[in-house]
Amino acid sequence: MVIDSIRQMTVEEYFAFDEASEYKNEYIDGEVYPMTGGTANHAEIMLHLSFALGLRLRSGDFHFYSSAMRIRVSPTRYLYPDLSIVAGEPELDEQAINLFNPTLVAEVISPTTADKDRGFKRGLYQSIPLLQVYLVIDQFKAQVDVDTRQDDSWQTKEFAGLDAVIPLPALNCDLPLAEIYAGIEL
Repeated sequence: MVIDSIRQMTVEEYFAFDEASEYKNEYIDGEVYPMTGGTANHAEIMLHLSFALGLRLRSGDFHFYSSAMRIRVSPTRYLYPDLSIVAGEPELDEQAINLFNPTLVAEVISPTTADKDRGFKRGLYQSIPLLQVYLVIDQFKAQVDVDTRQDDSWQTKEFAGLDAVIPLPALNCDLPLAEIYAGIEL
């Protein structure tokens, strides 16, 4: 049985609940949503993505955060993306638990999260004022949807196939899909 959400909570109750929980929970306007586990493809793709971007950005002022870092979307919305990167100095709360200024956020989708990650969560992430790039990565085929901020609007482009290369001007680099999906059975 899949649990969609848990009872209503205040933000303070959510912080205490999430800290004591064995698993991560996202929080949206009083509702708590337990995070599901990932697959082998999911784990490998995230490591490949982190490694590929890490190599390209190692000489710059970038900070990488795994899915253990919670992102504050607004005072009543908190999410755990699979990867977040900050260009420049990270803005964190006093406990260094909540990140306020991601430059890039990435989610690896599964059949159960695809609609949410491409729809509702896309809108939440795009509401973060300093976010420049949102990656939605498919774990079963070589396809990445890339949302980039263009002034006051967002542009979405799909990159498909192992020969595709994603331009990431906000990070001053390009990202080949072949590196994200290296060794992955698709």
